[in-house]
Amino acid sequence: MTHDHDLVLRPTEAQISAALNPPPGRNGGDLVVETLAGLGATTVFGLPGQHALGMFDALRRSDLRYIGLRVENNAGFAADAYGRMTGEAAPLLLSTGPGALTSLAALQEAAAASAPVLAISSQVPTAGLGGGRHGYLHELPDQAASFRGVVKSVHTVRTQSQIPSAVEAAWKSALTAPHGPVWVEIPQDVLLAETSIPVVTGGDAFPEELPPRPELTALAAHLLSNAVRPAIIAGGGVVRSDASRKLRQLAETLRAPVVTTPGGKGAFPWTHPLSLQSWIEDRHTTDFLEDADVLLVVGSGLGELSSNYHTFKPRGRVIQIEADLGKLESNHPALGIHADARLALQALLETVTPRTDEEAPERVREVLARVAERIAAQELTLEQDVLASVRRALPADSPSFWDMTILAYWAWSAFDAKGPNHMHSAQGAGGLGYGFPAALGAAVADPTRPVLAVSGDGGALYSVAELATARQYDLNVTWLIVDDGGYGILREYMTDAFGQATATELTRPDYVALAESFGVPGVRTTPETLADDLAKALGSPGPSVVVLPAVLRMFAPTHL
Repeated sequence: MTHDHDLVLRPTEAQISAALNPPPGRNGGDLVVETLAGLGATTVFGLPGQHALGMFDALRRSDLRYIGLRVENNAGFAADAYGRMTGEAAPLLLSTGPGALTSLAALQEAAAASAPVLAISSQVPTAGLGGGRHGYLHELPDQAASFRGVVKSVHTVRTQSQIPSAVEAAWKSALTAPHGPVWVEIPQDVLLAETSIPVVTGGDAFPEELPPRPELTALAAHLLSNAVRPAIIAGGGVVRSDASRKLRQLAETLRAPVVTTPGGKGAFPWTHPLSLQSWIEDRHTTDFLEDADVLLVVGSGLGELSSNYHTFKPRGRVIQIEADLGKLESNHPALGIHADARLALQALLETVTPRTDEEAPERVREVLARVAERIAAQELTLEQDVLASVRRALPADSPSFWDMTILAYWAWSAFDAKGPNHMHSAQGAGGLGYGFPAALGAAVADPTRPVLAVSGDGGALYSVAELATARQYDLNVTWLIVDDGGYGILREYMTDAFGQATATELTRPDYVALAESFGVPGVRTTPETLADDLAKALGSPGPSVVVLPAVLRMFAPTHL
């Protein structure tokens, strides 16, 4: 008997000839770029460095498009956004030691947000591996150890024949649910040495699927079908797995109100009669969710932001669908279903019984009205007007990328993303400097739409070097910088906690003049002219900067 997995395709005469006579002048770096191309990669991000030059020289002989940024961390943010927008593993090519380590904060964000990033770093020569102190430039006793607590998987290559398999394994790891960053490191001498290994011509680019256990979805469907007050929390896993349509079908079948987390923005239509929008940092919403007799949590670990800072105490039965095993029941006891959100929602759709509940939309309207009343009582007209101006100026199909800044904190709750995979922020790991370089990566992924980046002046100073990248590649990104003279949210936190702020005030440049020095058009705007100025910038091809001098305030928290 012959099994399918025993079948081996016989090579053609042309394949045999190509294997016997590989083109001259190839090195280990060629095996890297050939494997990436064989897996379907078209674009790579990164920065060259001395130990990685074999990889970068090989780019010259490949059809891969290279996007070079000015700081490794920013290159990581760009790759992160490219992975989020395309669903592909975004290759990130880096050098050893300082170059590698500078990417760590970006890889932490990719891990927190489940963005597929394939980081490939050089290493010291093979003789220097193993923890000895040989004195090589950039040497670390164990470089991979710096990444093991951040990325999904680590792959160390020691010979050229290991390169195709290691890169392919890392690619699959990055794209297996939950998506995430992975790390491959290859010694300098392995990258530089001439190779006689045949040209890599393909690869198995398809990761394993993560289906739900049928007995668990059967029980979940029974609980939901017989619930009196079901509700749904939709997280980033719904967006990552492209399951928004299935979420809507299930919510409508069950007549279950839906709230999205900051990471799940756009997973459910903002104006839908069952939409609680994203006001998850509000006690009225928290009370509503606590009152659900069956709560379905899809693609969220119910972390700090998604649980109103861990004040959320559900009284009913919780069903949690989560691809990240570490997040399953990590904060609340639940019927835990370890699965890709799309596959689990499909299984529920096939087994639930439709519910009738004519009062659900009215209950949703009541919650949103109470939220609106609470915000209105705080006299935050400027902040709401600025956010509304951004929404008016941004085309409905354009993505936006938000740094850790007060306007982004507003956007997590109050901004209509207009669709799944349209709004992204650094709320996963919470590092500064994400917005602009991430927007550049999104513009590389899809140059047909303008992309918006939003930063405060503090976060902008992390990213100003990438104005050169935006100009060099003529990327279609408009960067809105809200300039309040310091770390605005930290100023608020410290003033509230201690009566005054320390270390929050910043000397900063003239951002318009700075942008123009890079050849990027800049304009200074006001809250009254923001919508028009931003729309004009977004409507003009190429990069642009819009600076809004304004001191914005946060709405009062409800978790204290």
